[in-house]
Amino acid sequence: MIGLIKNLFNNKEVLVFILGMMPVSELRGAIPAGLAMGLPLKNVLLLAIAGNLVPVIPMLLLFEPVSARIRKLRLFKKFFDWFFERTRKKADLIEKYEALGLAIFVGIPLPITGAWTGCVAATMFKIKFKYALPAIIAGILTAALIVTAACIFGKGAWILLGK
Repeated sequence: MIGLIKNLFNNKEVLVFILGMMPVSELRGAIPAGLAMGLPLKNVLLLAIAGNLVPVIPMLLLFEPVSARIRKLRLFKKFFDWFFERTRKKADLIEKYEALGLAIFVGIPLPITGAWTGCVAATMFKIKFKYALPAIIAGILTAALIVTAACIFGKGAWILLGK
């Protein structure tokens, strides 16, 4: 998939930014991809974080009204019911600690814990925009630090092992 996108855009910086925006990869995929392509760490971080931030405000403001309309269609109702249930199962932390839990949830770089799911969870648990936005930004920055550290230390360990 990265190869297809890379060919479409043929610009490493744009690729990192777009990977940061995408709901599946977010910055968890953008940072390792950017570093693997040889981009400077500072550029990778700025592009991945910026890309991950792009959908946050629209998601927080528009997810509820848009999903409510789309859920009226039978096909989408099943999808959204499944998606909300899956998010609800993963979001005990958010339900208990609200904005702080949201920041921790988004900041843990595991599958289904990024900014996109955080926005959905903030909407589901009715966390006010003025609390949700800074919590998600804090989570994105935390995840960026963790992913970057894992990439750097992982590369160092790989070198030590002689690979």
